[in-house]
Amino acid sequence: MFDLSISSDGRESPAAFRAKLAAGMQAGQRRRVWIANHLFQRDPIALAAAALQESPLIDVALMAMSPFTMHPVQLAMSAATLDELYPGRITLCLGVGAPVDLGSVGLEIPKPLAPMREAIRVVRALLAGEMVTFQGESFRIESRRLVHTPGPLPVILAASGPKMLELAGAEADGVLLSAATSIDFMRWCLDHVARGSNGRAVRRIGLVYGSVAPDAKTAHQRLRRVLAIVLRGQHHRFNLELAGNTLDQGALRAAVAAEDWSAANALLTDRIVASHAASGTAAEVAARFAAYGAAGLDELVLSGVSESQQVSDLIKAAMAAAKGDQ
Repeated sequence: MFDLSISSDGRESPAAFRAKLAAGMQAGQRRRVWIANHLFQRDPIALAAAALQESPLIDVALMAMSPFTMHPVQLAMSAATLDELYPGRITLCLGVGAPVDLGSVGLEIPKPLAPMREAIRVVRALLAGEMVTFQGESFRIESRRLVHTPGPLPVILAASGPKMLELAGAEADGVLLSAATSIDFMRWCLDHVARGSNGRAVRRIGLVYGSVAPDAKTAHQRLRRVLAIVLRGQHHRFNLELAGNTLDQGALRAAVAAEDWSAANALLTDRIVASHAASGTAAEVAARFAAYGAAGLDELVLSGVSESQQVSDLIKAAMAAAKGDQ
């Protein structure tokens, strides 16, 4: 029904990161790990190298690498070098970056669409081994090529707005949809990707927050903080509306900024958690995974999970969903 991957947001200690990798490879299964690029967290390229060295069963996706904080040439160099060291195991995902994070380093990107289109084209040309001359408004290259040309290396675009989703369909090998996406919003996103693709094949990937426990309330509580951090973003307003949820995002932003987690958690009802994640009992989580797959995902990326036992339990629920046992 869908491929199942795991993710890291850069917050885990090295020991916890390795434990998560081990849990993800249970039963000797090959697994892709999507490693996030969040400013002020652990570096995704260094973590990718560590993960790839950990086991030949691990593939890596550099997740939402921003051409606004790292030049597209440097992004292509990093992916190509990792591919040279670990052939055929690398995916490069581009993305604008979280507005709050960008703002914290003095970056405002009011119109990211055109620069992102340029970045995709530059990266794809370099990774294809071309001698690149590019004269764009944001990026320029004068007759240069990478010293190492990787094998086929997928370039994914993280997107949520309609124009960026259509760009993913038109220019990238795949689209990565944000975590905390409701089922209805996911369908809306994938409709825009299809509109941009004009019939070309585009891999559909979604980050899905997961939590499983003997009772739903315990499962939901684990996800409240991470959902608060994500759903405070103004760009999630329509996502919340499509799911039929009402959330005071202004109050949520203020609570997160003050690190008042009690106030933030109180704003996130059980209904909001349940409709923006796969959370609950094992049977409820399996049913939710099946729903995400039915909405059109080719690959589901487990997110918001810090404990290795949770990774194992969620993988079991996903396997049940794939078998139709939910």
